[in-house]
Amino acid sequence: MDYVPTKPLVIGHRGACGYRPEHTLESYRLAIRLGADYIEPDLVSTRDGVLVARHENDISRTTDVAAHPSFAGRRTTKLIDGAEVTGWFTEDFTLAELRTLRAIERLPGVRPQNTIFDGRFMIPTFQEVLDLASAEERRLGRPIGVYPETKLPSHFAALGLALEEPLIRTLYRNGFADRTDHILIQSFEASSLVTMSGMTDLRLVHLLETPPDDLTSISTYAHAIGPDKDLLRADPGMVARAHAAGLAVHVWTFRAENAFLPPSCRLGDSPTDRGDVICEYEYFLDLGVDGLFTDHPDTAVAAVNALRRHRTPVSVG
Repeated sequence: MDYVPTKPLVIGHRGACGYRPEHTLESYRLAIRLGADYIEPDLVSTRDGVLVARHENDISRTTDVAAHPSFAGRRTTKLIDGAEVTGWFTEDFTLAELRTLRAIERLPGVRPQNTIFDGRFMIPTFQEVLDLASAEERRLGRPIGVYPETKLPSHFAALGLALEEPLIRTLYRNGFADRTDHILIQSFEASSLVTMSGMTDLRLVHLLETPPDDLTSISTYAHAIGPDKDLLRADPGMVARAHAAGLAVHVWTFRAENAFLPPSCRLGDSPTDRGDVICEYEYFLDLGVDGLFTDHPDTAVAAVNALRRHRTPVSVG
């Protein structure tokens, strides 16, 4: 397919998790109201095959499961992506059991202000995320995109809980089959994307933590790549090469705190203080990226709205 430039998208990473505990309906709702074009639910499975929004299947750091004595015996150690992980895992809980848990702030040391919301919000299902997006569309009168990710798809497939078919089925059941401009489906695993490419014409995005071997090959099944910011800093020419291969580029992840910013964009010495995240956006927008995954959607909206195509590129190091 040919690359067609558009206004850069603002993608609410796990919602607006700079302001609310991640992957909660409240986080997604705030992202929408701060102007995000898309909200991004990471999807994992429960034991009874329901897709829920969590960044990983280990819920130790994002829920209050440790405070529930009845689930103490569920704590276990598993091999996840080649590493041993000890915790509580979604595939060992039914949806009804997960409903008894509440979300907590994943980064309390960086975002202590968000801990005020600990214990208030439930773990949402994918269906509930879609219901929220549809309701907000009606309320605001503008399209709300949804950008789901299959998390650890090989792990779940090995358990008999494959993510791809229920994801596509849920989208189609809710009338998203023909909304190709408002649904993007992402994964780090090429095999998951290839599987879904045989199920749907909805647009797919290959996430990247390491340099891609062959962008042309990726373009046979994907609409875009989603590289880590560090990949583009090391190889800014990747954007032009991706565009030449017909791929859009959606870069991740932007966060406003100094701890996540390059030295030239930090303000003050505290890692938890807000820095000049606009400075970082400008660098990547000047490279020509097509989308920004951000924990603070309002800041990305401001940067995109202020975009000047002939700005002199800034140096970020």
